[in-house]
Amino acid sequence: MEKTLTIEGMMCGHCEMHVKKALEALDGVDNAEVSHKTGTAVVTSEKEISDDILKTAVTEQGYQVTDIQ
Repeated sequence: MEKTLTIEGMMCGHCEMHVKKALEALDGVDNAEVSHKTGTAVVTSEKEISDDILKTAVTEQGYQVTDIQ
């Protein structure tokens, strides 16, 4: 599974690391490539992870998810 999250509020590499750590801490997430420049996080996983779980992990770090594809 691969999903791309569009995220608002990330301004720097420090923001990227907060989001990356939160996403990669989720059960089943293999990798999260996060970019504050593009405002995205690409999450890869061997199993399906619900959009709600991904969104919650990001919003708990203080950022807003505007789209998940």
